Amino acid sequence: MIHSADHWENVYRSKNFDAVSWYAPHLGESLRLIEQLCPDKTAAIVDVGAGESTLVDDLLHRHYLDLSVLDISAAAIEFTKRRLGAKAQQVNWHVGDITRYNFGEKKFDLWHDRAVFHFLTDPAARQGYVDLVRSSVKPGGYVLMATFGPNGPLKCSGLDVVRYDDAQLHHEFGDGFELMGSELSDHHTPMDTDQQFLYCWCRVNN
Repeated sequence: MIHSADHWENVYRSKNFDAVSWYAPHLGESLRLIEQLCPDKTAAIVDVGAGESTLVDDLLHRHYLDLSVLDISAAAIEFTKRRLGAKAQQVNWHVGDITRYNFGEKKFDLWHDRAVFHFLTDPAARQGYVDLVRSSVKPGGYVLMATFGPNGPLKCSGLDVVRYDDAQLHHEFGDGFELMGSELSDHHTPMDTDQQFLYCWCRVNN
């Protein structure tokens, strides 16, 4: 599991949305890559571990029509829904642990994860995550991951993390995922520090 739901509920209930280290006003890299990989506005897109991110706001503004958001924290989901107001009705909302979740019959054209997978220090949790990706993303669909890079932090939110280069991250997913590209990006935190992120995107071929 991604540690306990209680941990993340406490984070989102005790800190302002712009006071967590992963906060950014807009996820520019993610938006650029999503539009590049899925220009079709009817594409089914899921943002996992979204927290209180503005990615869903910006995708709605770009007229994407089939959006899903998942987070382990109900508080984070409720905050985002309040921020969106009436537009929240255009989004499919999910609360749960991504290593054990089930989207049912829903299949996605693009899976987006910024700053979740690197918290999975247990190999069994990572395997559960990858199994869910395999069952949830359509053949020919895309997986867009953003984790801490090789020179990224060793801890985040008081928790240990795993850092990756593109080969290591691709290895976690294995056969059936074709590595399409990767890039490194420095995220400037609200604490006036920089964190190295690896963006990596694959196509699902199975």
